[in-house]
Amino acid sequence: MVSRDTAEFAPAWDAPVPYMQRTRDWYLALGYDNPYVWAHYLDTPFQALTRPLADSRVTLVTTAAPYQPGRGDQGPGSAYNAAAKFYDVYTGRTDDEHDLRISHVGVDRAHMSADQRVYFPLPALRQAAEDGRVGEVGPRFYGAPTNRSQRHTLEVDCPQILDLVRQDDVDAVVLVPNCPVCHQTVSLVARHLEANGVPTVVLGAAKDIVEHCGVPRFVFTDAPLGNACGRPDDPASQAATFDLALRTLASAPAPRTTVQNPLRWSDDATWKQEFLDTSRLTAEDIRAAREENDRIKEVARQRREEADAVGATR
Repeated sequence: MVSRDTAEFAPAWDAPVPYMQRTRDWYLALGYDNPYVWAHYLDTPFQALTRPLADSRVTLVTTAAPYQPGRGDQGPGSAYNAAAKFYDVYTGRTDDEHDLRISHVGVDRAHMSADQRVYFPLPALRQAAEDGRVGEVGPRFYGAPTNRSQRHTLEVDCPQILDLVRQDDVDAVVLVPNCPVCHQTVSLVARHLEANGVPTVVLGAAKDIVEHCGVPRFVFTDAPLGNACGRPDDPASQAATFDLALRTLASAPAPRTTVQNPLRWSDDATWKQEFLDTSRLTAEDIRAAREENDRIKEVARQRREEADAVGATR
């Protein structure tokens, strides 16, 4: 006989997706025998706000890519598109409108939206400044590339973003990742900024990756990748999620503070089971997935070489 209390338990699988283990299992199933080693630290830097949030200049770090005509399908419904990635830190004016897209997240395309506010919360930041919850919006936001080595991120990208933050006199930063590796990248950026006196909060959907790395402040939204800032076309959920990020930024008592967004994505949580599910792979599925992954890696290699060549001529 099942007790009333246990009958009301959620299904065991309806928990945060274990992205690190799923990714490892996926690549092992495809025949790669060198599983990815995720960044992991024991100590975490922490910088409290030096002034009230209502007097602070705040900006964003994103891993979404500016739309690039001629680089193939990008955005909702598109297949994984390595050609549309970016390979160097970029900036954009926060007083302009931008077409940023994500087309490199290995997840059911049905969960990707044309509403970029769910992964690029610039409108929510502007509204927070208009309402007086933050002092002002920084003049630029920053794009953090996620296609280099951890060493390149730490030695090149992190210092570049810190320099931009200092140039713009930014007091605090909200970082929003999308794909699994994006979550590691912004975690490394957040750690670097905090170690150099800039308070941060990560607003993400891959709990295990961010907490494994170790960041000062983390707001976890239990939603499909690419939707860390609320439900698509649901301004109320987006506003509540960003407000939670700001409150965490202002009130976190110590490093490794994780606050879970109470937002429920939907009554149907089967998307958690579907991400990189190896249990249903046939031999033909494995062959096709391996070929596609090798093709993606080659495209990414070529794009890195293109980016390096352009950088060498500057």
